[in-house]
Amino acid sequence: MFKHTLLQWRAPAILASALFALTLSHVSAAQDHQMSAMDEMEDTITVGSSAFDHHGTIPLTYTAYGDNLVPQITWADLPEGTEQLALIMDDPIAPTPQPFVHWVAYNIPAAAGEIPEGLPRDAQVTTVPALAGMINGINGIRQTGYFGPRPPVDGKLHAYHFRIYALDTALNLPEGLNKADLLAAIEGHILGTGMLMGHYQREE
Repeated sequence: MFKHTLLQWRAPAILASALFALTLSHVSAAQDHQMSAMDEMEDTITVGSSAFDHHGTIPLTYTAYGDNLVPQITWADLPEGTEQLALIMDDPIAPTPQPFVHWVAYNIPAAAGEIPEGLPRDAQVTTVPALAGMINGINGIRQTGYFGPRPPVDGKLHAYHFRIYALDTALNLPEGLNKADLLAAIEGHILGTGMLMGHYQREE
């Protein structure tokens, strides 16, 4: 009798666990498909900076070992119909399961032309009229805004990808999104992308 009751109690729990595992597998597959589609998209947007050249070294002042200053980021050659931009900066060489996220930004007006050097890290960007509505999302240390390069002393030259996404509509997303949230929100709205890459290595 006890064994029968125990089986009755366990059956729903087992079924719930199986359904949860199945849901996770579907979510993971969807994310993999989404990232694969984005990875296959050719870079057509020109992303630049006055702080460093593409494949150049990021100066100390823009790192978390220095002043943690936001570098200027510019964009050009946006696809026709671009209404808004999003930006993700990450380090794929970081010793973490996924690229370490240094910056997430969105609701960026396409017409602004640039993110100026020294932009505040507040969630809502209010100090630059041309960037009205821009949001600094959540980075890898669970704070808003830019977190500069801070690699360990591991003998590796780390690569920092500043990727711009051109969107076909003004999504006007809420505060508090991280990289995964943002990628899910902009899926199906990406017209084009482009990347600026800078390097930094800590040697002491």
